[in-house]
Order: sequence, then C-alpha cells, then structure tokens
Amino acid sequence: MRNIVHSLAFFRLAQSVLAGEPSRPRGVGPDHAKFYKSTELFTCISNPSITISPSQINDDYCDCPDGSDEPGTSACSFLSDLSPSYASDPSSDNVSRSIALPGFYCKNKGHQPSFVPFLSVNDGVCDYDLCCDGSDEWAHVGGVKCEDRCKEIGKEWRKNDEQRKKSLGAASRKRKDLVAEAGRLRKQVEDRIQSLETEIQGSVLKVTSLEAALADAERQERGKVVKSSGKASKIGSLIQTAKDRIEELRESLIELREQRDTGKSRLAELEGILSTFQAEYNPNFNDEGVKRAVRSWEEYAARDRPPIGNDAQDRDLDEIGKPDSETGIINWSDWEEGEESDVDVLYKIEEYLPVAVRGWVDQRLRDVRILLVENGIIAATPASGEESKTLTDARDALKAARDSESNLRTELTTHKDDLGKDYGLDGVFRALKGRCISKDSGEYNYELCWLEKTTQKSKKGGSHTGMGNFVRMDSVTVDDDLPPDGKGLGSGVRVALRYENGQHCWNGPNRSTLVVLACAEQDEVWKITEEEKCVYRMEVGTPAVCDMNGKGKEGGARDEL
Repeated sequence: MRNIVHSLAFFRLAQSVLAGEPSRPRGVGPDHAKFYKSTELFTCISNPSITISPSQINDDYCDCPDGSDEPGTSACSFLSDLSPSYASDPSSDNVSRSIALPGFYCKNKGHQPSFVPFLSVNDGVCDYDLCCDGSDEWAHVGGVKCEDRCKEIGKEWRKNDEQRKKSLGAASRKRKDLVAEAGRLRKQVEDRIQSLETEIQGSVLKVTSLEAALADAERQERGKVVKSSGKASKIGSLIQTAKDRIEELRESLIELREQRDTGKSRLAELEGILSTFQAEYNPNFNDEGVKRAVRSWEEYAARDRPPIGNDAQDRDLDEIGKPDSETGIINWSDWEEGEESDVDVLYKIEEYLPVAVRGWVDQRLRDVRILLVENGIIAATPASGEESKTLTDARDALKAARDSESNLRTELTTHKDDLGKDYGLDGVFRALKGRCISKDSGEYNYELCWLEKTTQKSKKGGSHTGMGNFVRMDSVTVDDDLPPDGKGLGSGVRVALRYENGQHCWNGPNRSTLVVLACAEQDEVWKITEEEKCVYRMEVGTPAVCDMNGKGKEGGARDEL
C-alpha cells in the first residue's frame, strides 16, 4: 500500500514539474516552499543530515523526525521533544523532534491564508474559521466534503475589518482628546505649584512679622503695671466660701419646700378619698377588714392635728428664697473688691501729672520697668490667669498664619507628588482619573473607577464590597482569540491596572482586581472573572491605550482593532 502512495506522490510531483509549476506539495506555505524545490532528494528542515526521496513527501508516514515530510497530512501531528527516537536516526542526541512547520497551509482564496493544526487535517470536521476553502479535508474522510466558503466569509471579514478600522480611527481621535485634556490638567497642577510657592513665600514673611509682633506684645505684657498678683487673700477666700454656702442652703430650702407642698397635696387627696369611703360604705356588709379601716379613720379624724404651714411662713420662705442681689441684705461686690495697696497708689502717680506729659511719662516708666525685668533686677509681673486682649489677638493671628502656611505646604507636596505619579504614556490616564464605569453581571453590578477603586454592588441592596484600591500600573502578556466585534484582549502585551487591599474576604485574602486594558472606542467593562478566591480580573476597553506601539511604561500596543 505504501508503494502505491509513493507512486501517486511521485506522479503528482512529476506532473507539476512538467507543467512548469513550482514544486509545492499540499499543505506547504509560500515561506517554506524553498525547502521542497529539489526533485532528487528532500532534506528534513530541522535535521539537514537526514534526506529522503521526494516520493515520501505526504505519503501519510512520518519519515523526518521533525515531520517536515508530511505538510499535508496528520501523520506527524504527534511529534514533540518528548517523542521517542528512531532506530534509523544517525545521531539520536542531535535530532530535533519538534514539528518544523506551523501547520497545514490553507490558501483561502478570497480571504486571508492561514494555518490549521496538523491534528485537524482530515479529521472529518470543516474548520471554516481557519480554513474556509475546505482544503484541510481533502481526503473526504467519512464522506465529509467541505465546500469553499472563502468568498462569503472573506466578504463578511472585510466588512467587519472596515468597521474595526473606523472604530480604531475614532478611538485614536478620542485618545488625542484625552491626551490634550491630560495636558491641560497637568498644566493646571504646574500653575498651581507656582502659585503655591509664591503664596508660601508671602506666608513665611507674614509669620515672621507676626512672631515679632507677638514677642513685642509679650514684652509689653511683662512690663505692664498691675495692682496685685491676683492671689485671693484669706478674707476674700472666706467671703467666697460663705457666699457659696448660703447659695447652696437657699437652693436646698427651695427644694425642701417643693417636697413639702407635694406631700401636703397628696395627704389632702388621700383624706378626701377616706372621707368618701366612710360616708358611702355599707355598715351592714359584714367585712371586719373594712370595719377596722373605717374605725381607724374615724379615730384619725377625731385627733387634733397641727396645720402644715401657714401664709406667714410661706411669705418668709419666699423672701428667704430670693437671691441676695434682689433683697439687698448682703452686697457681695462690696466685700469682693480688694483693698488698694501702697504699691498700687505709688504706681498711679502719673494721674497727678498734667495730661500733656502723662503719656510720655507712662511710656518711659514702662520702658524702664521692661529693662529692669529683662536684666533680672526686678521680677516680672506674675501671671494673673487672663492675658490682655492685645496679647490674645497677637497669639491667635500667629496661629492662624502658621496653620495657613502648613496647609499651603501640604497642598504643595500633594501636587508635586501628583506630577511624579505614573499616569501612563502621555499622562493620558490623568484625564480619566475619578471617572467610573460599570457592568451588570448576574446578581451584582461591578464598578471601575479609574485610578481609584473597584467595587462590587449587590442588586439586592446592602453595603458595597470593595474589590481593591488602585496601587500601580503594570503590563501583562495575553494570548486570547479576538471576537468579531473586537471587544477582547487579543494577543500581545497589554496595559494593566492593579487594584489591591480591598475588603477582606472571609477565610481568604484581601480582595484584589487586575484590570487588563484593550483599545476600544468607548470606556467599557467587557468581562469580569474570579480567577481565584477573591482575586478578580476585569477586561476593559478604552481609547486611552490605543496607538501606544509599545512606548512608555504601559508596555506593548495592541492591534486587535
């Protein structure tokens, strides 16, 4: 049987040569046609030391260790580096056993050529997504015949490709708008930094001036002439104690009188109830308990009882309950004023001077006193517990100025840190920061806020679950099939955003989210998956990552559109 296949393969090869066509066996692509030109010997592509007859090409038997002699069959689809060696191998240690060809080549006239895995050749399945001309099923295994659909598939593909190109153009324009917006926002930050630096310089001068003003006010306060140290004398302390004690007794008396009036009222009410009971009870009713109660009340009512209070006593209590300031019996202010000492009188000597020189003398006396205090000759005025309004105002003004300067420096640091952050190539993500997009997925609604946080929101209400806070930008390599609508990651290096330290997962880690970005005309969340427990992955489209071409920290570009 193998000899018959060899003869058919050699006959077809001879026909191609006689017809003047290039020697290109079934399943060989243009890039590998050069290896199949010889009509005398075929050299295994990855193993040049091994040669076979051209008649052994596509004879459905694996003669080359790398499978290069079977480009149009599935005979060598099993090969790998782990495949066993052949006894005929000239040197088992130096032989490559990995498949040398990318697959079965489909011309797909009217569409785009592609390769089909060797395992799919003549498997009885029409693989139109890769081989729209049906040439991979040339043996018609099981009677399967795959018609050529490249015309309609190519037409649909070109239509979608045109839409993808239009979408790519729109996405590129939107990215340019985002870059312009990001540049404008950065310029605002830079201008604000310059403004803050100028404000801080002015604030420093203001603080310096107010510190000098406060020091001068404190100096004047130390040299101020006052009456006494402010410490109360023994008589003053006794007067204050007596005043407090009298006030306490007055309040207790008022409270006791209120309790008496309440008890008096309740007693009168109770006596009225018992009088009614005595008058209306039935004496013929044979109840010893009731009769004893009536007799006790009659005895109580027959006794002489002194009256509880009278109008004269109440008037006296009213008078006692009034504050001393109303009665005028004791004028506490007369007792609380301290006596003027000889020193106080001496310090008031300026009052005896003419008005014209009084101010000059007062200032000279103050200056002399300050000089004496600062040199330790006399003691400074003791603290009285309350400082002057001038000193308080100076202290408050300095505190307000220092707080203002601190706030300005904090804001300056924040803006400088912002300029040093990674906002992607051209700073494009600066324009997106704070914006949020969401996707409805089953029982939850997932929200992504650019460079801030990711959130899971239950549709049944309740609190939201934090899936992570933005940490840094990154890049990841993906290898996904791109859907016809272009809403996918495709293959290559993609920009990624890492959100970490989210809400703690019960019996697990803190939640985190990896957001992988792809070029799209609109900001849109395409897919959310939970790869591990509380470790999420979002696939998101945005114009911000279009046209990057592998530049910047974001990593590679994408060409799926």
